[in-house]
Amino acid sequence: MAQNQERFDAILLSMAQEHEGGVLEFLDTIFSFMARKTDFFIGAGEEKARKTVMEAFEKWNQESKRIHETQIKEKMEKEKKHQERLAAKKREEEEFIKKMKDEPAIVEITDEEAEKMKEEKRKKQESSDGDKTNKEKTNDDSPVAKTNDDDDDDPNKLKPNAGNGCDLPNYSWTQTLDEIELKVPVRLGIKLKSRDVVVNFQKKHLQVGVKGHPLIIDGDLYNEIKVEDCIWVIQDSVLIVITLTKHNKMEWWSKLVTTDPELNTRKINPESSKLSDLDGETRSMVEKMMFDQRQKEMGLPTSEEQQKQDMLKKFMAQHPEMDFSKCKFG
Repeated sequence: MAQNQERFDAILLSMAQEHEGGVLEFLDTIFSFMARKTDFFIGAGEEKARKTVMEAFEKWNQESKRIHETQIKEKMEKEKKHQERLAAKKREEEEFIKKMKDEPAIVEITDEEAEKMKEEKRKKQESSDGDKTNKEKTNDDSPVAKTNDDDDDDPNKLKPNAGNGCDLPNYSWTQTLDEIELKVPVRLGIKLKSRDVVVNFQKKHLQVGVKGHPLIIDGDLYNEIKVEDCIWVIQDSVLIVITLTKHNKMEWWSKLVTTDPELNTRKINPESSKLSDLDGETRSMVEKMMFDQRQKEMGLPTSEEQQKQDMLKKFMAQHPEMDFSKCKFG
């Protein structure tokens, strides 16, 4: 029934747009047509015609109220869910800020102390490298050497946090395919103002800090960003929140800056609700990209490479008379 009614919508809408006098003029045209081209008014009598009109009016008056109430209810439900998401995000940020406030503040050191720390770190690294070399040599001499190439739990890579990013001592970050959200707490015991903050965006470099103090972040980014779309704000006077827009929206970052420890991107698990929000074509593209990225990390062929290999195998099977032993496939 509804489909039969809707099939006239285009015609009626076109007619309505031609009536500058609004609904009254439109109804006048309808009743004029009924009077001139049908026996509506005289066929069954005036009372019957009036009753028919009122019955139609009451029917669609009630339906209009029902549709309006449904729309209001849906709007309220949508707004309620939106407010719940905002409240949950605010609680998460408040907990993060509280956690950062409870951690010890940054202690300023002299240039001499900094040099001494660098020297100690260098010696420790050299010692660690030596132990690692000896260990590798011992393992090579063993009859059976264990490898972790096929193990998802790579001990040399960090597991992503709940936001597919990383929590580090001086900052934390999360990511989607589109952007990075970076949170940098400032533990100097002061209330931050915009003029105190140093944030410098470059295509593949980021600097974050407070004037008069060493930069908290100063390094080359994992990949390029769209500088013109990047923003930063101060939250609760102690937290710098930065949004970085990725230039390539089809990859997951394994680190924020090149000096950071590497994430195991095979452990990234984007929310299914996020993928379901995408249209079919975009979702297929994202899923293909994720599959190809995991395949590359495991040293396996991407979907396109696999397709080419399958086509080649099929061709070879169809032509057994041909000798492919001397062919070199790149």
